[in-house]
Amino acid sequence: MSPLNDDPQRQLLECIDTIERGYEFFLAYAAQGYEDEKSSTHGGQLRESLQAMIDAVTRLDGLLTRLESEGDEEDQTGLPAFSPVVANDAANSLAALSLVEAQPRISSQLIDNLNASVHLRALLTDLFLLGEILVPGADEALTESQG
Repeated sequence: MSPLNDDPQRQLLECIDTIERGYEFFLAYAAQGYEDEKSSTHGGQLRESLQAMIDAVTRLDGLLTRLESEGDEEDQTGLPAFSPVVANDAANSLAALSLVEAQPRISSQLIDNLNASVHLRALLTDLFLLGEILVPGADEALTESQG
């Protein structure tokens, strides 16, 4: 994330993108049947993705708080009521991500179980919803700007 970009909405969209990309990588990793990340050519990327997701999830609550305090009342329709939901799901997901990251050996099966976690899925669904409400078509716009 660019430290020069102080726009909380843009930073939130970048966090959402990081979490979504990490989840997509996890899906691919889980499908490979690795006993541990050392048997994979993507082992380093697995740990990097985990850490990037942890960092992004950790930032969500602060960014939502900033959006609420800096945004126009018109732009916040429903955001104050939804932010605690995201914060709760983020905290639960962070616990699961941190648990996996702390393991000395991360198999495809472990990542598959993380992917299936109701906590991570709830957060992803929250973020899909939030991203689309904040910026309709945000996924396409963010992808185009990074391309």
